[in-house]
Amino acid sequence: MAKDFNPITAAGYRDLQAKIAALEADRPEKIAILAEARAHGDLSENAEYSAAKRDLRHLESQLRFYNKQLQYAQVVAPSQDDTVELGKWVTLKFMDDDDQVSYQIVGTQEADLEAGKITRVSPLGRALLGHHPGETVTIKAPNSSYQVTLIAVTLHQPV
Repeated sequence: MAKDFNPITAAGYRDLQAKIAALEADRPEKIAILAEARAHGDLSENAEYSAAKRDLRHLESQLRFYNKQLQYAQVVAPSQDDTVELGKWVTLKFMDDDDQVSYQIVGTQEADLEAGKITRVSPLGRALLGHHPGETVTIKAPNSSYQVTLIAVTLHQPV
């Protein structure tokens, strides 16, 4: 894998495309609002114009950001084996409290802890890569370390 590319899941790639499409669909409305605000006269004291200009700049900035992410994204398809890699779901047992949790290992731009998606470069994600069910892995956090045991590695979210 080339060093300049960001690995991403196929679902993450589609999400980026959807975000870009939504922003592009909003662009004509933002331009129309700016044109209408500009028609109101004195631009130096026109709050509507300033707000519309700021909103359009923000939209354009988001578009550039997502397009760059898409440009450097490399879709990675996970293999069929039980090795922890990008795109796979892992079920873990934390050894300190016996708590079990499932996460999907994803690219950096896809991370969403509430959805159970952790990035491959997080301390936990990085430590798990390449391991198999049944193995106990030590995760080094900034202030301590802890251990987890891999219960399962699957292609689909566990129920």
